[in-house]
Order: sequence, then structure tokens, then C-alpha cells
Amino acid sequence: MELLKRAASWTPKTTVYYGWIVIAVGAMGTYSASGSAQVTLAGIQTLIYEDTGWDRSTIALCITIGTWVAGLLTPVFGKIADTHGPRLVMPLTSIIVGGCFFWIGGMTAVWHFYVAYIIARGLGNPVLIGVMPRTVAVNFFERKRNLVLGIVSMARPCFGAINVQLITLVSAWSSWRTAYKLLGVYSIILALPLLIFVRKDPESIGLLPDGTEKNISPPDSASNLGKGPDTDREIWSAGEAAKTFALWAVVAAEFLIILTSGTIGFQLVPYLHESGLSVTMAALAWTLSTLLNAFCNPIWGFLSDIYSPRKLVLSALPMSLGVTSIFLVIEGGYPGFACVVIWGAATGGLNVLGGMIIANYYGRHSFGSISGIMGPFQTIGLGLGPIIGAILYDRTGGYKQLFIFALVAYLVATILFFFARQPILKFSQRAQKPSI
Repeated sequence: MELLKRAASWTPKTTVYYGWIVIAVGAMGTYSASGSAQVTLAGIQTLIYEDTGWDRSTIALCITIGTWVAGLLTPVFGKIADTHGPRLVMPLTSIIVGGCFFWIGGMTAVWHFYVAYIIARGLGNPVLIGVMPRTVAVNFFERKRNLVLGIVSMARPCFGAINVQLITLVSAWSSWRTAYKLLGVYSIILALPLLIFVRKDPESIGLLPDGTEKNISPPDSASNLGKGPDTDREIWSAGEAAKTFALWAVVAAEFLIILTSGTIGFQLVPYLHESGLSVTMAALAWTLSTLLNAFCNPIWGFLSDIYSPRKLVLSALPMSLGVTSIFLVIEGGYPGFACVVIWGAATGGLNVLGGMIIANYYGRHSFGSISGIMGPFQTIGLGLGPIIGAILYDRTGGYKQLFIFALVAYLVATILFFFARQPILKFSQRAQKPSI
């Protein structure tokens, strides 16, 4: 028993700040779970259609359900991230997700795909991609918090784009089913490094955020209260945050942004393919778009550590409006290829700047629980996107209405962010610690 306790408390000694180790290993989990991400399914859906004979709506409905399940579970795992941490949850989830991918690779009926995908998406998104990795990032970093959040957020679209290309390549050699079986094996093996390296917060291993030694007074101690805006924000609870207009304005804006991402993004490969490009070229455009979108996340994060993330998102949204409007005056083909790629770069950061605003406004003390409030709305929007896109396409026979929908959503989101000013927690509400 003593040996097990020592093994459980053992932490590898590293020459770099341990927070970077946790982020790197967590990213490996994100790569695994990206096999169920919309960005991946959007890029390979044609391969599944051709193999199974299913129509577009069959895949879209499954993705919608899986995404909504993930949204419902996000507050649960956000609370778990704040209270118990990710050390056991992440490796267990990796094993389950791996088993689901192996099942998808061998499926023989629609319900097989639905069950396996919904489980993989429902668990994998909050635990390996969303709220839990973001909470760990916020716990381990303060000075570079937004940069690290950008890096963490970059992993999902980046790995999704990589998975699109890898699955396509494996499909040319064998089949997309083989690719999912290989991804399943990887996910199961990954459970071991997740168990060994991932930790809840720096305090659990004798550090403070950014690598400060633990003998220094923590930022939220009584002696440090009032010495800076960040220390004041540490004491926000989820209940207090939920009473502020700013939180709900950010939640609504992020809902519209991610709804738009799901509506447009899931249709871009078919859009290019129907305009005359091959499936390979269409998938390449989507991959490049996704990669540029991903690499913009840490750039916006770096800038958010210097400037206000709210001001940055108010700069990014007009760029997205401008690029999206170009789709209305072109007819796809190679101009569409270029526009898809540029759209990815222009919208990069829109899905993460909202989380950075929440971290800046409310601190790290209850970040998992507070961002868990936003999670269901994000995933509802992401789940609705493919369905809305499919409906608009079926009713109009084209894609123009999708882009008009996106322009309206971006405009409303801009207005919401404009009014989402930083809230002030009254001194009487603060839960101060007694002096020692």
C-alpha cells in the first residue's frame, strides 16, 4: 500500500517548468480525441459517404447528438477539473475513446457509428480537448495565461487537420476504417503517459503558477489581496460570475461564433468539391484553412497577454466579416480554394478569445466551473451547425444562404462583445482568507 502511495505522489523531475510538460502531454490526448472532432469529420465525410452509402444528414445528425452530449457533460467535467483534477479522468477517457475508435473502424451498421461516435465525442471533447485541458493551463500559468490558452486551443484544429490528411493517406493505402483502428490503438496506449505526467495544479507538486517556489505567498492570500487586478479576480465564484452581464454576453457571442464555424466549416469540402475540385484538393484546402486557424490561436493569446482580449476580438470579427462576404461574389473552384484558406486565418482566435476574456475577468480559482457554464452553449452551437448547414443547402440547393447566415451571426457577436465590459466584484462579496 505504501508503495502505491509513493507511486501516486511521484512527479518526474524536469529542467523546464512542469506546466509545459503537462501541456505537452495533454496535447497528445487532444490529438487522440480530435478523431471525433467536427474538423476531422468535415474533412473525411466524403470517404464515409462513399463507403457506406449514407447521406449527408445521417452523419450530420450523429455529430450533432455527440456534440450536444459533450456540451451537457462539460459543466460536470469543469467541476471535476476544479475539485479533483484530471489525473485519473484523462487516462480513463483516453482508453474509452480508443475503444470507440476501434469500434468505428469495424462498424457494420449505422447504430454502431452513432453509439461509438457519441461516446467518443461526449467524453473526449470536454476531457481531452475542452474544459479540462484549459483549466489545467489556467491553473499552471498566470503571466503567460492567454498565450498558453492559445496554444492549448491550437491543438484541436491543428491535430484535426493532421488527422484529415493522415486518414486520407491511410485510406489510399487501405481504408479510412484502418486509420480509425490505428487511432484507437494510439489512444489506449496514451493512457499511461497521461497517468504519469498530468497533474491538477502547480501547488500539488510544490510550485506556484509560472514556476514560483511554494514558500512565496500565493496570489490569493490575505497579504496579497488588493495588490493587483489579477489577485482580485481570483476570488470570483461560478455563482457570482453567473450574475454578471459580461459572462452571458460572452457566452452568447461565442455561441454564435461556434455555430457559424459548424455551419460553414462542415460544408466547405462539399462546397469546393461540387464547384469542380477533386476531393483531395478540397480536403487540402480545408486542412490548410484549419492549420492557419490553429496557428492563429497562440498569436492571439500572446497579444492578449499584452492587450485586452475583448479589444482584440473586436478587431478580429470585422476581418471575419470581410472574408466571409467574399464567398458571396465567387463561384468556388480555385478562387474558392483560396477563400477557404483565408477564411481559416481570418477566423482564427474567435473560438478562444472568449475563454481568454473569461480567464481575465474572473481569474483561475473557479475557471473550470465558470467556463463550464459556457461549454454547453458552445457545443450546442457546434452541434447545430452541421444540421443548419444541411437544411439551408437542401432548401436552397446552394451555399449562398450559409454565408449570409454567417455574416449576420458575426455582426451580432460583435455587438455582444462590445457591451461585454469587465465586471466588478463588490468588496462585500469577496471571500477573504483570515490573516495568519
